[in-house]
Formats: sequence, C-alpha cells, structure tokens
Amino acid sequence: MFSLYFEKWSLQPDGEIIVTPSSHLHPVRYRNRQAMLKVAQDPEEKFGRLPMLYWNGQGAAKVYESDGEAVLMERTDSQRNLFHMAMTGSDQDATRIICRTVAELHAPRLTPVPQDLVPLDKWFASLEAAAPAQGGLFARALEAAKGLFADPEPPVVLHGDVHHANILDFGDRGWLAIDPKRVFGDRGYDYANLFCNPELPLVTAPGRLQRHLPIVAEETGLQPRRILNWVLAYSGLSAAWFLEDGDDFGVESDLTMAEIAIAELDR
Repeated sequence: MFSLYFEKWSLQPDGEIIVTPSSHLHPVRYRNRQAMLKVAQDPEEKFGRLPMLYWNGQGAAKVYESDGEAVLMERTDSQRNLFHMAMTGSDQDATRIICRTVAELHAPRLTPVPQDLVPLDKWFASLEAAAPAQGGLFARALEAAKGLFADPEPPVVLHGDVHHANILDFGDRGWLAIDPKRVFGDRGYDYANLFCNPELPLVTAPGRLQRHLPIVAEETGLQPRRILNWVLAYSGLSAAWFLEDGDDFGVESDLTMAEIAIAELDR
C-alpha cells in the first residue's frame, strides 16, 4: 500500500512500519525532511486530513501532501511526551500545554471551513442511542449535552480526540496536534477529554478534576460549570462508544468520571 505513495511523492523509507487498528504509518524522508506517511484503513480515519489541511501547521503538524486515502505530514522523533509528564509529577503542566495547543487549533482563520465535517450534535448519536436503553448516568450525560447544544458558543473546527498521545513535541515548533476527527461545533467539547481519557490512570484520582478545573477555566475563559457539563456529556458519549465496543474497563472509567462531574455540579 505504501509503494504507490513512495513513487507519487518521491519518498524514501526512514524507519519501521507502524500498524494501528485504524491506520498504517511509515516514517519517511521527503525533500530532505522527516515526514510520516499515514494510510488510513478505517473509513472515518480518512477524513482526519480535512482539519489538518485547514489548520495548515498552526497548532497541528503540517501536511505536506494528501489524497483521499493517505496523508504525508511533519514528523517528530522527540522522546518528550505528555503522558509521561502527567504520570511523573507534571500533570498540571501537561494540561496547560494541551489547552494552549487546542486554543491554537480553534483560533480564527480566513480559510473556509472544510466540507464533510460532522456537526457536534450528530457526533453524539451513540449517546442518543444508549441513553434510553441504559438510563442512569447515560441519561444524565445526554441531558447535559442537550443543554450545551441549546446554548452553543460559535462553532469551530474541533480536534475531536484531544488526549495526551495526540499532542506531540515538535521542538522549535512547539507542541502540535495529530490525528483529529472530523467534527465541527462548540470549542468546550475539545477540553473534556483532559478529564476523561481512560488510558491515563490518573483521570479518576481523588481531587484531580478539582485541581485541573481552574487551570482549564483560566486557559480557556470558559466557566467552570460549562466545562463540567462538557466533561459529563463527553464521559457519557465515550462510555457509549466503549459499550458498543464491548470494553467494560472503558465504560467503567468514563462512568466514574461522570459521577465525579455530577458530584461537582451538584455541590
């Protein structure tokens, strides 16, 4: 699958192939620069190039070439990563870095918004389906989501999957985003996964939400209560996705975060 693009874009191999559930990636050289060739395997993953092209290297890795199946983008080999930072005593610093990178993604642009983005309320289809069947925390999360949709901020091109592994250190270029989804809507959504990412064991630790909430509020200018409602809405949506995948651990982590957000909202 790579040979077509090696010829088309005059690439040279520069590392081992990486296989993920949604994509195949190959480190390459492109015009004497480090680059990463990503060929999407999942139909939805192919649309990730749209926001990347829209951002044009501001807050995100720069795209050098793309077509309907593949994207060739800026690559970093830095060993610094936000997951390690969060797990080794700098969790709050990592949150500030993520907030500032996401703010760059949301900054106004003259470029037209891409076609084929999914409106944020449609992105919540899995929670819409789960809430009537599951009730409880799923229903409470959907209620929070609908309240936010009824009182939206001006829509922006969202990343849609903000977590510690999707913001990378690009050295002099700073911390930049990779691997977005194709979502358009209220910017508050993009900050919720800072509190919900089940791959980060700290997310449900006692007091973490209370420590990070004022940081996110300060960095974004969003009201703490609005952030909490996004955390609740997102945790329900994420739990619904994990439910569809049969991932009990993910469901449990997200519903625990929903309970933490509700407790803070009810205070």
